[in-house]
Amino acid sequence: QVQLVESGGGLVQPGGSLRLSCEASGSIFSLYAMGWYRQAPGKERELVARISNSDSTSYADSAKGRFTISRDNAKRTVYLQMNSLKPEDTAVYYCNAAWRSVYWGQGTQVTVSS
Repeated sequence: QVQLVESGGGLVQPGGSLRLSCEASGSIFSLYAMGWYRQAPGKERELVARISNSDSTSYADSAKGRFTISRDNAKRTVYLQMNSLKPEDTAVYYCNAAWRSVYWGQGTQVTVSS
């Protein structure tokens, strides 16, 4: 089983930056595709960014140019650097791992507000 623990969420002002981290348990982290999803109150969960086991990345249009996903296999950690944050980025951000099964973290709250 894979356990995922997100951290780094918080309250930031519009235009600010935040870096989310997701640390995974297990010995085969390098095989997993990793992703960040978010869910705002009353809205459906949506993909923000993902990174494959070969470091190929993809982003939602809303995140492209502002967010950067990366991974450190030695630390078994995936990151989401978020810049130029907007109020519409406010959501609970969830870490996701996928290989043979899909795993989710507990989420970390990101609030972008003045």
